[in-house]
Amino acid sequence: LFDDPSALALSRAGVVDVGSNSVRMVVFDGAARSPAYFFNEKVMAGLGAGLAETGCLSPSGRIRAMAALRRFQGLAEAMGLEPLTAVATAAVREAEDGPEFCEEVLRQTGLTLWVIAGEEEARLSAQGVLLGWPGAYGLACDLGGASMELAELRAGVVGSRLSSQLGPQRLRVVKGGKKGLGRFLKQQVGALAASMGPQRDRLFLVGGSWRAIARIDMARRGYPLAALHEYRMSRKAVYRTIEFIEECDLEALRIRVRLGEGRMELLPLAAQLLKHLVREFKPYDIAVSSYGIREGMLYEQMPQGIRDRDPLIEACRFHEAKDARMPGFGRRLYDFVLPLFSGRGAPDKRLIKAACLLHDVSWRAHPDYRHEVSFEEVTRANFGGMTHQERVFLGVALLHRYKNSRADSPFQDLLDLVEETDLRWAEILGKALRFGAMLTASEDDKMGALRYYPKRKCLELRLAPGTRDLYGEVAEARLSSLAGALGGVKVVVKGR
Repeated sequence: LFDDPSALALSRAGVVDVGSNSVRMVVFDGAARSPAYFFNEKVMAGLGAGLAETGCLSPSGRIRAMAALRRFQGLAEAMGLEPLTAVATAAVREAEDGPEFCEEVLRQTGLTLWVIAGEEEARLSAQGVLLGWPGAYGLACDLGGASMELAELRAGVVGSRLSSQLGPQRLRVVKGGKKGLGRFLKQQVGALAASMGPQRDRLFLVGGSWRAIARIDMARRGYPLAALHEYRMSRKAVYRTIEFIEECDLEALRIRVRLGEGRMELLPLAAQLLKHLVREFKPYDIAVSSYGIREGMLYEQMPQGIRDRDPLIEACRFHEAKDARMPGFGRRLYDFVLPLFSGRGAPDKRLIKAACLLHDVSWRAHPDYRHEVSFEEVTRANFGGMTHQERVFLGVALLHRYKNSRADSPFQDLLDLVEETDLRWAEILGKALRFGAMLTASEDDKMGALRYYPKRKCLELRLAPGTRDLYGEVAEARLSSLAGALGGVKVVVKGR
């Protein structure tokens, strides 16, 4: 990937999203298929505040948005970026003074705002979901301040799309109080569902208001991993959290979950909208996507060859190339440990490969804390393409890469997210990495081979000719520990 000219062209790309609530600039950096966030800043300008009543952009919002855009353009020039890609969504699209605002932006900053149609906004947001979920099935739902977009995802392809005016800034003017809002949402969401057809797969939530609701769900449940991307909720959990929001003192709740005042002001309306969406579409589960329109704009520029790559594996390869002592050894290590996992399916082997690529990226940490640093880095990494359970699985494997036991682990609350059988396999993987890392200095033909015979309860190490001296006392102890993790199997060493 790192030698691919089309990937290098995307190695640092800046995008600006002028939304109804916020104006944000993101600079993506690193592996193009799974980029890091080199820069990420937003201003809650509130351009769409009052749009439903006046038909125009908020005067104070225009001032704040313009100041943010001047700053972003100056930063882009200082970073040496190519011209920023800038889009404007519902507020600018629908406001009477939207064209005038675009002209002012061009005059003051040199930025050309791409004012996108609602269905195009839905497509780009759905492509953002695909950046983190290749092959996704379900319904992407992007909620902004003044609009809500829906896009169908089938096997990684964006299908039918709809745009609506169901943003919370517009819902504020619905008459009739809570009952009136309920009747309005039932009718509007019902019409959307009729147009989109059955959508019983996953509901992907995109947008700051949805993320705020997910953060409250985490707080309500006491959920231990504060990573919003790929966070899952059941329909029942969504209903309970909406009831929780209705019963809480909103200011106390805002402080507890660290939300801005502007976001919290609109949250009860977003919560009611979500309730009707879940009730009408009946998804089998609900997942939060931190990737949306900005990531979709990056995805838009990717050739198909890069889109087809696995975002998790590409991120791990990037970190190995950047941080490991011997970049490239992860591939050899994967081949070495794979015989232990011959009965595992493709999803498990994908995680094994990720662990092998990451096995040495934390070597700079203090030796007494490498196991903790490794666990924390992977469970909290800004990676796409893995569930929270898979994050913890990888974390446990890398913990055991550096430490035999996880007794008295400070991460027990996170370990509870993973089934005990999966924790056992993560430990086996970690101890295999720990042993295999002893052979880092070996050439490919001198690494030897592992063989595991479950029925015979035998773990066999076949040494390459002339490599017996590499198998020293420490390596022997690590191989014995691996055998213990496999259930106390017999160890046989062959070769000289």
